[in-house]
Amino acid sequence: MLTPVLSENWADERAWTLSAYRERGGYEALRTALDMAPDDLVTLVKDSGLRGRGGAGFPTGMKWSFIPQDPETEAGRKPKYLVVNADESEPGTCKDIPLMMASPHTLIEGVVISSLAIRAEQAFIYVRGEVLHVIRRLRAACREAYEAGLLGEDVMGTGRRVDLVIHAGAGAYICGEETALLDSLEGRRGQPRLRPPFPAVEGLYACPTVINNVESIASVPAIVRGGIDWFGTMGTEKSKGFTLYSLSGHVKRPGQYEAPLGITLRQLLDLGGGMREGSELKFWTPGGSSTPILTAEHLDVPLDYEGVGEAGSMLGTKALQVFDQTTSVVRCVLRWTEFYKHESCGKCTPCREGTWWLVQVLQRLDSGQGQAGDIELLLDLCDNILGRSFCALGDGATSPITSAIEYFRDEFEAGMHTPSAELFPPAASMLFPEEALA
Repeated sequence: MLTPVLSENWADERAWTLSAYRERGGYEALRTALDMAPDDLVTLVKDSGLRGRGGAGFPTGMKWSFIPQDPETEAGRKPKYLVVNADESEPGTCKDIPLMMASPHTLIEGVVISSLAIRAEQAFIYVRGEVLHVIRRLRAACREAYEAGLLGEDVMGTGRRVDLVIHAGAGAYICGEETALLDSLEGRRGQPRLRPPFPAVEGLYACPTVINNVESIASVPAIVRGGIDWFGTMGTEKSKGFTLYSLSGHVKRPGQYEAPLGITLRQLLDLGGGMREGSELKFWTPGGSSTPILTAEHLDVPLDYEGVGEAGSMLGTKALQVFDQTTSVVRCVLRWTEFYKHESCGKCTPCREGTWWLVQVLQRLDSGQGQAGDIELLLDLCDNILGRSFCALGDGATSPITSAIEYFRDEFEAGMHTPSAELFPPAASMLFPEEALA
């Protein structure tokens, strides 16, 4: 059931070092890639069916192919850049940070191969600024790679150049949006850009740029090493390969589970020891807090892009937050919405004003002081934000609210007269009881 590829070496002694990584065959894929033409590398990744692991699920190889390479055009003559989005800030998502901590060279090897494929000589890894320990580990691994001739002006003695910068962000959720990330990299305030032009044509420093998630780039060496047919033996027809699922909440063994796309939550819960004692599944998120919630009736939905989409949600970052019967849906949705209100960059009115008003209404319902028409007001606010905000943050803020009302409208109606803390005492849903912390 589990398919340890990215996580295969995580338990090795000092797995983060270059020597330990090479004992597992590290950088052999890079040697293979150096003997291939860049276009052949792009075709290999495109034919493998690898889809972006950061949320949208866009085909990785196709994104690479959008980079203009024709030297007869202005865009084709400009330098190309690879940017790795390691600004992992989506609530419930915790897959990229363990990967970078346990095996940073997996990502660095993927960066070099991907740079060769798009003919980029400069790459960046944009890391969430709060995770200083990850930044230090990546920079140490980067130094090792430079000293070993795996990065720099003469990669493995081939005369090919790839330089890498580990860039620390400044703690803004919005910088996970790819164009806001580019603004931040350029030293400006991180805010989404108007598109077109798209990053593939005018991205970082107005040059052609590929932006991929950590897990997407880290998967490339395995594809080069194992081949298209091997990669296709895992996953489903349209969602191929392996991926990291972040299982958290009211489960016995939360953690990272690397499994083929298409596994179900029921199977993952079995691997995680099931729900905690006395718990029954009430609702869960398939891809972080910005995806529509699902319920126990969706336990057997295939966790791939198509299966979750048909169920009315999105696979997103594959952050499976599991909540039992002790959890108030209203209180949970309020906490998420407070996060999105706080993290809105304020550039567009629907998101800036809409998330503020969503919090006001949800706070009333959470405290049992809801007013007649509040549920309809919530839905109307969500309708005015959805599809009208500058980037996906506004859309993501509405998803848990509308889906929660769809499945648990009675709890929102109870908010007209009873505080959620009375119906669902917070102490009952705590992951770590107060006496255990004393």
